[in-house]
Amino acid sequence: MKYKHLAMLMGVMITATSVGSTATAFAADSKTESTQDADDTTEDTAEASDEKADDSKEETNENEILGEVKSVEDGKITIAVGTRKEMSQPGEQPQGGENSEAPEKPDGDDAKADGDAKGSKDADSEKTDDASTDESSDTDEETEDTESTDDASADNTDKGEAPDGNGDGQGAPDGEAPSMLNLTGEEQEITVTDSTVITKQSMGGGQGAPGGEAPEKPDGDNGETPEKPDGDNADDNADAKSEDAENTDDSEKTDASDDSESSDAEKTEKASDSDNTDSEATKKPEGEAPDGNGQAPDSQGASDVAGQTEEITLDDIKEGDVVAITLDDDGNAATITVQSMDMGGGQGGPGGQASGVDSYDAANEYSEDETVSDTSLESTGTDENAALVSNGAEVTFSNDAISRTSSDSQGGDNSSFYGVGAAVLATDGTAYVKDSTVTTDSKGGAGLFAYGDGTVYAADTDITTQQDTSGGIHAAGGGKLYAWDLNVETNGESSAAIRSDRGGGTMVVDGGTYTSNGVGSPAVYCTADIAVNNAELTANGSEAVCIEGLNSLRLYNSNLTGNMSDDDQNDTTWTVILYQSMSGDSEVGNSIFQMDGGTITSKNGGLFYTTNTECTIALKDVDITYNDDSEFFLQCTGNNNQRGWGQSGANGSDCNFTADSQDMKGNVIWDSISDLDFYMTNGSTLEGAFVNDESNAGNGGDGYCNVVIDKDSTWTVTGDSTITSLSNAGTITDADGKTVSIVGTDGTTYVEGDSDYTITVGSYQDSADTSASTTVDDWSSYEVERPESL
Repeated sequence: MKYKHLAMLMGVMITATSVGSTATAFAADSKTESTQDADDTTEDTAEASDEKADDSKEETNENEILGEVKSVEDGKITIAVGTRKEMSQPGEQPQGGENSEAPEKPDGDDAKADGDAKGSKDADSEKTDDASTDESSDTDEETEDTESTDDASADNTDKGEAPDGNGDGQGAPDGEAPSMLNLTGEEQEITVTDSTVITKQSMGGGQGAPGGEAPEKPDGDNGETPEKPDGDNADDNADAKSEDAENTDDSEKTDASDDSESSDAEKTEKASDSDNTDSEATKKPEGEAPDGNGQAPDSQGASDVAGQTEEITLDDIKEGDVVAITLDDDGNAATITVQSMDMGGGQGGPGGQASGVDSYDAANEYSEDETVSDTSLESTGTDENAALVSNGAEVTFSNDAISRTSSDSQGGDNSSFYGVGAAVLATDGTAYVKDSTVTTDSKGGAGLFAYGDGTVYAADTDITTQQDTSGGIHAAGGGKLYAWDLNVETNGESSAAIRSDRGGGTMVVDGGTYTSNGVGSPAVYCTADIAVNNAELTANGSEAVCIEGLNSLRLYNSNLTGNMSDDDQNDTTWTVILYQSMSGDSEVGNSIFQMDGGTITSKNGGLFYTTNTECTIALKDVDITYNDDSEFFLQCTGNNNQRGWGQSGANGSDCNFTADSQDMKGNVIWDSISDLDFYMTNGSTLEGAFVNDESNAGNGGDGYCNVVIDKDSTWTVTGDSTITSLSNAGTITDADGKTVSIVGTDGTTYVEGDSDYTITVGSYQDSADTSASTTVDDWSSYEVERPESL
């Protein structure tokens, strides 16, 4: 048949050729090269088949609409229409945070997948809720989220999370649908009928049972625990994909190719460490990127999670879910596929779905109550724990030397999300650690880790970790960790001294010293609810604090120091960041930072930076030391999206800032896609200016900056300022004590002064209502009684 086909082809060419000799030569060559021509013909046929498949796909996609769910009602669904966003593969997070953790990145809870993480804004404000930072690197490995800020550059792609993004590209986790869309600004209401088929793409891999296996999803404070990637390792997945590709027809190959492209785009976190699989889809702040923050789960192949679907009902679809809808001939929904539900819709809420690893390897496993004292517990196996507490056991470790050393360990999401490779891990039980030493020298080698239904109490213990994605004390998946007077030092990237990750949890720290030395490793990477009292918190190679999404950090009488390096991937440099990385390591919502007493020392960059989120910041009587090049006191703006934090032009911040008996120095920067309410109460002072900077505001928005100054507070103006609304019952002068003119945008002069500076306002009043300001919570609300056994 091949020769017959060739003869026909030659006949046609001979007819078209007027030069007989040429035709004769061609025929002769064809006979001698018949085998090669046959192969070429086969390739042509394959190409034609591929083209048909592409055409067929295009025709199918004509009736498919992608969007983010805005509302669901009886018989109809309203979406913000969008297109898939090309996510660059982040190499590393800005500061090299571990997997793009935002600092640590926090997780993959339910977050909205589209650009802006600001979930509370309504559609009219044009700010999208893109929910979906590493410990700085969190880039997924740590996401540590970012521990510092999202995948900075150091970790690999650990998470499916994207950003820990810090360094991550933006894509969604490996097997997930892209975590973000480019929204067009159009909303569409679509009718859902009884014949509409509604499904969701789901992640496989349930959790194992107690006793060595990962516990089932905890009732943790921050939501469900994230799902474990289906595939154990990328290589296996790649092999499987290769076999499937060989056995499928041409059109199937086309579809598979599209699917893999979408998942591959999400890998982000640290590109440099192939071992560290913290590639979050979006980059986290400099600190750690949450380990799996948004990055595709460790070594998970795209095809492993994509393609698994289950039928659901319209009631199961929530606001913020990313959906693909195909329409029938009447314009009604024929099919609806939820593409982001399992990973929490964009960012994840604390923890995405509960899945976990199938089982843990441990050198020493404790499933019954026991006391282990004056003993050396050593672990040298790959990705194993030195001590694992499960099955509801209560185990006390007293005066022990606990160590983990392995050059073969991978770290990555399984370490950051589930505690694989930690020295001491409690998954379903309680570990009491006192008067001991804990050391690790392996990737993903956290010191103490509380996951799921596990609780860790620790006191008077020294903890040292050497490698990447190795936090000092760590909680994820709803775990609880309580510490008294620990001495913690971490030396790797994306290795926050106090670290949390996807699924969040609770951490309460009373006393002690916590030092991180690595890039993208903040002192605290927060994707949980954390309270710290009377502690020394120092980050020598990263921002001091990274908070992502619906999580909180409260500091009391503690000394906080940050030293983040400048990075071209970031719009600016900061000491404390509150943001949403879009990695999926944390639920989209209001980030909280409160500090009562103590000190903040900023060794580089500005002080507070918030972007692509909602947040509440409250300072009370904190002594702040600024560096000579400090660019701002507070920056509340959008960002240029180099790290995948929301959609450019719609990724501002909604911030409520309160200064209570607080002295401040530096400019406050805001833009029109952000909402800033700035309160000065109880004798607070500010030396600086309010600057409206639209550099990252796209086409602008209807955001604002409202400033409220009570009767005991003073603003010393250092430059021309722009404010939407000024309510002043206090004192406003320049540094020479001269009165500053206050002029309305309509030309009205509210206050005529003799200073060289002018404050331009949309509105003005000489009274101050501070009822919406924030009161700092008392330490007693979070303090935990130290167990007698410690």
